[in-house]
Amino acid sequence: MKKFIMKNKFLVISMIMLIVITFIDYTLSIKALEESANQIWIMLMIVPPIFILIGLFDVWVPRETVVSLMGENSGIKGMALAFFLGAFSAGPTISAFPLAIIMIRKGAKYSNVLFFLMVWGSLKLPIVFFQITTIGLKFSMIINLTMLVVFIIGSVIMEKVFTKEELIDIEKKAQEYAGN
Repeated sequence: MKKFIMKNKFLVISMIMLIVITFIDYTLSIKALEESANQIWIMLMIVPPIFILIGLFDVWVPRETVVSLMGENSGIKGMALAFFLGAFSAGPTISAFPLAIIMIRKGAKYSNVLFFLMVWGSLKLPIVFFQITTIGLKFSMIINLTMLVVFIIGSVIMEKVFTKEELIDIEKKAQEYAGN
């Protein structure tokens, strides 16, 4: 029991707080439970399809294809593919990390994977469209083009900062996470 509590501290603290809130304001605790159930439902609608697609990518796309499109010698083509994969993605940023692990495991260049994660997190088309409708086209373009340049420069610099040994270590960790 103690091991469960230590492993799930946030869950245990949340449950205790919910019990305390129930004694203070019963309707608030019901509202909190309804909102929690709603969030769980939303996650169940989004996450499984994303992980199915990630699994299909892992099985159907051979390593040679990833190496040729996003590997060490991919150049601008690899960066462009990383951009399109990130920009046309769906789902929360956390779902991009398993895909990034698979990309690294299959031989994608580290800067392309970093760029993909950056674009997924900030430059997805729904986010860009939302920005345009709220702050206008001109300001959105300034922001997004600036981010794009910073992401390209940042991902290339980050790859240069890491030593070969560190990049090999990252690949080994990707292999471990993938269960190989």
